[in-house]
Amino acid sequence: MMRTYAEPPVTFVRGEGTMLFDAAGKGYLDFITGLAVVALGHAHPVVADAVAAQARTLCHTSNLYGNTLAPEVALTIDRLINGGIGQAGGQVFFCNSGAEANECALKLARRWAGAGRHVVVSALNSFHGRTLATLTATGQPEKHTPFLPLPEGFVHVPYDDIEALEAALEGDTVAAVLLEPLQGEGGVMVPSSDYLGAVRSLCTEHDALLMLDEVQTGLGRTGHWFAFQAQGLAPDVVTIAKALGNGMPVGACWARAEVAAAFGPGDHGSTFGGQPLAMAAARATLAVMEQEDVCGRAQRAGARLAAGLGTLPGVVSVRGAGLLLAAQLAAPRAKDVAAAALARGLLVNAVRPDAVRVAPPLLVDDGEIDRALAILGGVMTEVMAGTGD
Repeated sequence: MMRTYAEPPVTFVRGEGTMLFDAAGKGYLDFITGLAVVALGHAHPVVADAVAAQARTLCHTSNLYGNTLAPEVALTIDRLINGGIGQAGGQVFFCNSGAEANECALKLARRWAGAGRHVVVSALNSFHGRTLATLTATGQPEKHTPFLPLPEGFVHVPYDDIEALEAALEGDTVAAVLLEPLQGEGGVMVPSSDYLGAVRSLCTEHDALLMLDEVQTGLGRTGHWFAFQAQGLAPDVVTIAKALGNGMPVGACWARAEVAAAFGPGDHGSTFGGQPLAMAAARATLAVMEQEDVCGRAQRAGARLAAGLGTLPGVVSVRGAGLLLAAQLAAPRAKDVAAAALARGLLVNAVRPDAVRVAPPLLVDDGEIDRALAILGGVMTEVMAGTGD
């Protein structure tokens, strides 16, 4: 395997619900869920049965032909995105990952805007993927340097700075603004309450698309089906992945119908996108999410988890929404905290040098939350000793 990842500290062979197990049989509470992917927990029986049944029926035909599952999943996504905001329906392109969903959005913006308007404005500290285009949209210059020259047509502004965004929209070259409603990889950064609404107004004023990257925040993670719904926004494009297949690789790019109409046959494609096997996983995942009221569960469980994190030694604040949270530390010891937690059987990750991210399954129960907090309490006492807190 190419050395694109650090040496793994543990290898897992089995999962069940909130638990993972290594080759020696040791169990771990999974409070990062494959970076917010396994939203229903590991090996959820409904999803597993749906995938197994589809694998015995029909896995793949390519997009030269239709299948019965993709339109059904697209309708469900459209309904969940439009719930409660009265917006006209949209259309969906299926792919395999969040980066591909964002790649689709970037191409769609250029196709919609036409010649001469191709610039996409995104935020510093954002993360949108690792293809050349989505890497360029990602507002982390240190990730750009090894791959220069990158595609042109991207501008970065500080997150949660409406004046900077307004200045970037001056002129007539901007096609779209691409933002995360909460910056996940940037440290679970939550914008001011009036920021996204002001962005929507500016995009409308300048005839630019508002494209929201909900790859990490979407499908119940923040306590709403999509994070933008907390403010009643009406985006033009929404990208989705991670939780959509509960571990199966599937992503989607949704756009308002009049925006999606900019694409014609041959403008974009994905060999595996929308194939029956992935769609069976997505259909089952979405059905369980609705049956289990994952939005309500994320709100209730997130409140319990956030309150508990705030009492831990060395934690100065907690930010996020629902079950996407970051504990801000008094010292840059997040990697040490994550390593010590792993040794004690808990998975969290150091999203920043001084911040620990937690994103457990949306079906996590109170007992599992309390166990995780007890482990973190011991870890924090140990690791943060001598830091002045």
